Amino acid sequence: MLAALLLLAGCREDMQNQPRVNPLRISDFYGDSRTARPLVEGTIARGQLRNDTYFYTGLVGKEPGNEMPFPATREVLERGRQRFNIFCAPCHSELGDGNGMVVQRGYRRPPSYHIDRLRNAPLGHFYDVIANGFGAMPDYAAQVPPYDRWAIVAYIRALQLSQNAPASLVPEGTSLPAAAPSGVMQKNPVEASPQRIEEQEPLKKQ
Repeated sequence: MLAALLLLAGCREDMQNQPRVNPLRISDFYGDSRTARPLVEGTIARGQLRNDTYFYTGLVGKEPGNEMPFPATREVLERGRQRFNIFCAPCHSELGDGNGMVVQRGYRRPPSYHIDRLRNAPLGHFYDVIANGFGAMPDYAAQVPPYDRWAIVAYIRALQLSQNAPASLVPEGTSLPAAAPSGVMQKNPVEASPQRIEEQEPLKKQ
């Protein structure tokens, strides 16, 4: 008996056996009889404040901006290339000419990134299209988080530069390669000249 009393004296319930309500049980405490309470008005989940409007929308006011919210480093461009090849290349192709494998099998062909309209489009335009879709293209907001969207945007600009770079960007003393045959594009824009790509004004936050 003494041993049993000592054993019981050592048992503690504390929080192990506290008053609680199972999910979706009826409550007689609240007027609406619900145990699950709605969020307090104005409550924002941690990490969801999104006070950097440009980072999350690509817009300045109602117009797309034309700068990166962070520097377009070599690592950012490599990340952008990886994400681009996964999510974008099936339609746009790895060269960005709009002739991806999905298009070759009958899907509507997107415009080439190398036309004047898109070469001159602000960076925020590409971010907005990734986030919200455009025309036949669905949005990729669920698949591509904001940071990766900007990385893809930086890579798209690098891809455009790789096919339409002016000779003034070539370092002194460097010979230019022979021009590719008509209609043939060059690959690996990140490897071509990453330092020059990173120096481009639209790719850096002012």
